Amino acid sequence: MTEPPESLQNGSNEMHSTTTQSVRVLLLDDEPTNLHLRSAILRQHGYECVPASSIEEATDLFNNIDIAVLDYHLGAGQFGTEVAALLRRRRPHVPIIILSATIDRYFGGVEDMHLLKGHSSVEDLLDALSSLEAKRRGAPVVVDARDFFYSRIAMAIGTDVLVQIFDEKGVWQYCNDSAAEYLGQSREWFIGRSVFQEMRPFMRDWSDVLQTVCLTRETYIDRTHRGLLAQPRPQEPQFIWSVLAFPITLHDNRSGAVLTARILDKPPTRTSELLPFL
Repeated sequence: MTEPPESLQNGSNEMHSTTTQSVRVLLLDDEPTNLHLRSAILRQHGYECVPASSIEEATDLFNNIDIAVLDYHLGAGQFGTEVAALLRRRRPHVPIIILSATIDRYFGGVEDMHLLKGHSSVEDLLDALSSLEAKRRGAPVVVDARDFFYSRIAMAIGTDVLVQIFDEKGVWQYCNDSAAEYLGQSREWFIGRSVFQEMRPFMRDWSDVLQTVCLTRETYIDRTHRGLLAQPRPQEPQFIWSVLAFPITLHDNRSGAVLTARILDKPPTRTSELLPFL
């Protein structure tokens, strides 16, 4: 890898030389099957893979890579974050992606990006590699951390669930595809708008619920025919909705609320059930 140019004069020449070469990706995983499959997929998309199954193997390859993709749990009490810290000290300009089956509170340190195994797709990894190639050429990496963070929450909840995330003023921070389609707008339309101003005639008055969840950090559960809307749509009078609002700390450390809704497959014996704040 060519490190960031020391001057603008030779930067253009170095950039030209790196863009004509395939990107060398260090793949660290203690599972041989994972290494084989991940390497095969990345090679199909033009990447040169440098596999390693241990911390020792990975550190020996530091000088021959452009981007590192490190599994978090390596077994025997070892973790990919140890490799990330070593790599960051030795070659600070190499982008690092951590793959993990869990969201760990220690993430957000030396790695550039964290992908959640079991929820992140092959396309997520390819998109991450593509976005981090800019850093290989000495340019700053810009990642939409807010959308990445919220999308992982939505994926963990389920793609069939309508998921919206608000601040205490009812301003949308995130809206997943299912909720956007149901409400009749593109996902981008919601961000930065207030549900209280934009959809008051159509949606139920969620102001008290969202503000209470944000301020008290309590949870709201509603099993009802009403769903998200003030009046059910013509095809929905018999539907029973499960609506849940729970607190979250937003990307900027403010208090927020996640509002989820889905249609129950089997209506309960009671046609309507409203549980108070817990």
